Formats: sequence, structure tokens, C-alpha cells
Amino acid sequence: MEQASANLAFILKKSIVMVGMMGAGKTAIGQALADQLGVPFLDSDEELVRAANMSIAEIFERDGEDFFRDRETEVIGRLLDTKRAVLSTGGGAFMAARNRTMIAERGVAVWLKADLELLWNRVKHKDTRPLLRTPNPKATLAEIYNKRVPIYAAADIAVEARPDYTIPDMADAVLNALQQRPDVLEEV
Repeated sequence: MEQASANLAFILKKSIVMVGMMGAGKTAIGQALADQLGVPFLDSDEELVRAANMSIAEIFERDGEDFFRDRETEVIGRLLDTKRAVLSTGGGAFMAARNRTMIAERGVAVWLKADLELLWNRVKHKDTRPLLRTPNPKATLAEIYNKRVPIYAAADIAVEARPDYTIPDMADAVLNALQQRPDVLEEV
């Protein structure tokens, strides 16, 4: 894939919010994109872990998903109120209408659109996904995927993930899509 950012500089007019399923690459691609744009990278899950001083799985186990989702909304709001940045959110964050509204008002949602097999190949060996701690994690992932994809489709921009894409390839694909949005990104 051709480098989109070779010797280009950009002004980020709104924060870019990476959304999508667990395993889509929101953190890795978000970090690479932030590096290309020369802006901060923020991760709502990391902020939650830091604030709670426990893992997301531990928060889910101790306080439940509803508690986690309320804290997640607070953190996303706080991060969107800081300087413009690339923000990675947890896979479930975009499911809440309040979060979609907040993201639409203060940033631009970029959906990393990965198919189920690609996601499964990326998450099947990890035990850090509390929603997949079930007797049949692949079936659970498929169920979550089928519920979430129609909601993710409401994102401002969708970028197709492909198994042969590297992280820099995906970051370039996102950057190429963002370059079609002068309200978000301006080349200087």
C-alpha cells in the first residue's frame, strides 16, 4: 500500500475516535495514525485501567458491565474535552447512544471494519476479553459481532481491515479516508 503521509503535514480539526470490535486494531492503528499526524494518542480503556487501578476484566467482575459503561462514558467525555487527538475506545463504547452523540458532536468516528474470522484469529488466544469468558467464545464473538455491526455502520467513516494489511497499511488507509474530510483534517 502506498504511503499516504509521505512528507505531508496536517492540522487536525477534530479528534479522531477509533471504533470497532475487539481485535479490530483500534489501539495499534490509532497509535500509528497519531504518530503519522503528530498528535497525541489516547486510549479510553487505558485511562479506565489507570483510574481504577485494576484491569477491565477485574472492573467487570467486581462492579459489573453497567458500572464499567458509565465510567467509560465519563472517560471518553473527558478525553474528548482535552486537546485534539486520536482516541481509541473499547469495543462496546460505540453501542451507547450517549457515546455516539458525544463523539459526533466533538469528533469523528472511524470504524475499523474487520470480518468475523479476522477478529477471531486476533482474539482467540487472549484471555483479556471479559465478554469472551464463555463456554464457546467464538459463538459469543459472533453474537456480539452481529449485534454491533449495524451500530458501527453509523460511524462517520468506515475503513475495511484486511488480513494482509500491516498496521502501517491500515493507518494509511484511515489517513486516506480522513483526507476526504476537510472538516476533520487539513493538509498544510
